[in-house]
Amino acid sequence: MTSANRSWEAVIGLETHVQLGTNSKIFSNASTTFGDDPNTHIDPVVCGLPGTLPVMNQKVLEYAVKAAMALNLKISKHSKFDRKQYFYPDLPKNYQISQFDKPIAEDGWIEVEVAEKGKETYLKTIGIERLHMEEDAGKLVHAGSDRLAGSSHSLVDYNRAGVALAEIVSKPDLRSGREAAEYASEIRRIMRYLEVSDGNMQEGSLRCDVNISVRQGPDAPFGTKVEIKNMNSFSAIQKACEYEIQRQIKAYETNEKIIQETRLWDENKQITKSMRTKEGASDYRYFPDPDLGPIELSDEQEKTWKLELPELPAQKRHRYSEVLGLSQYDARVLTDEKPMADYFEKVIAKGTDAKAAANWITGDIAAYINSNRINYANLPLTPDALAEIIAMINKGKISGKIAKDILPDLLENGGSPKEIVEEKGLGMISDPETIAEMIEEILKANPNEVNAYKAGKKKLQGFFIGQLMKKTGGKADPKLTNQILNKKLND
Repeated sequence: MTSANRSWEAVIGLETHVQLGTNSKIFSNASTTFGDDPNTHIDPVVCGLPGTLPVMNQKVLEYAVKAAMALNLKISKHSKFDRKQYFYPDLPKNYQISQFDKPIAEDGWIEVEVAEKGKETYLKTIGIERLHMEEDAGKLVHAGSDRLAGSSHSLVDYNRAGVALAEIVSKPDLRSGREAAEYASEIRRIMRYLEVSDGNMQEGSLRCDVNISVRQGPDAPFGTKVEIKNMNSFSAIQKACEYEIQRQIKAYETNEKIIQETRLWDENKQITKSMRTKEGASDYRYFPDPDLGPIELSDEQEKTWKLELPELPAQKRHRYSEVLGLSQYDARVLTDEKPMADYFEKVIAKGTDAKAAANWITGDIAAYINSNRINYANLPLTPDALAEIIAMINKGKISGKIAKDILPDLLENGGSPKEIVEEKGLGMISDPETIAEMIEEILKANPNEVNAYKAGKKKLQGFFIGQLMKKTGGKADPKLTNQILNKKLND
């Protein structure tokens, strides 16, 4: 990016907080159910009452290690928990149990496919600094409007306090708002493939903090870093980065000082706002948690969890493009959600052409799924039935038009495409003599168009085909129709 004849470069890193999908919290048996009445999923451990002791949830460790493996991180055989002194009303203990100098995993990477409208899609490898486990804080609800009159107040809900988080810290390898949004999207996609988190950003299951600075060229030292807190949509991540990049460039070029601070994204005004000056690690006064012993991970445990990993989105994209011959776009759409990819896999397992299956799934079927807000597991049209439809088209038993006509019924009620075609008498007319007779009738009924065709208006062939399809209700074999029509028109 350039401004005032200078070349500037953005330097962006993300801290992504992923809520791990365990039934109970990281150090207690309290439920993690979302959306219930405030303060109904708490217990003495969550509230930090005297005499209580935290006990590590083993499922949290499993999910964190699997997430780290999927992000190509090096798993630590020995790690520990620390206390992060964090005085805030939504932390009942007045500290947060987290991991500081010995996290569960460090030094990894993921491949991100960056697709931007009007530009060529490219692949980029983004480094990942670390993944560590920690507990979430509660939630403050601010009410009242007249602070000067003293009527303003805040309410606290501890339901979220103690929920297990995996914090994923990227290296400062991102260079644009679009790259940042695509990186966050890929993190969410991987977590959902692993089934360690639902990644629901509206419910706070995945939240991103963006660290951003600008410098004059790739060899210049880093500028002053600013953090933008709690991005809860990929669109907000991109827009906040783009705004902040321009704000910082303008500040440098007008000799305004950039301070290390935390800012918030104002969705309504599409700007970032200052929240507070940024704390450093020393401000939190970390020390090892005396109530929790060290985490020791065995080779056998690590090996077992590694074998349970599914094929990940990037691996699927490569396989769909390189082995199945799909376009980069089709591969990207099909792998965006694991249920769609699983449905596609079941269809092509029947020997169905991959491109044909992709067209149906990413087109009519995806539109039906989205408009009716259902999932592929509950779709009445089974993968076997879709494979049957495509096979019937390829064998000339039905036309693409007939397939489209019966699709709504199949999507709504399921059943066998073959049986529906037979019941409704929709089978393809493939008898050459029958088609020839009907073409002859159409040509005799339209002498002017026949003469115009013979005079050079070859596009009229489409007119004759349209007449035949109208006459047969779209049941005439298109390939055979074209062959016979060509012969009759050109003899």
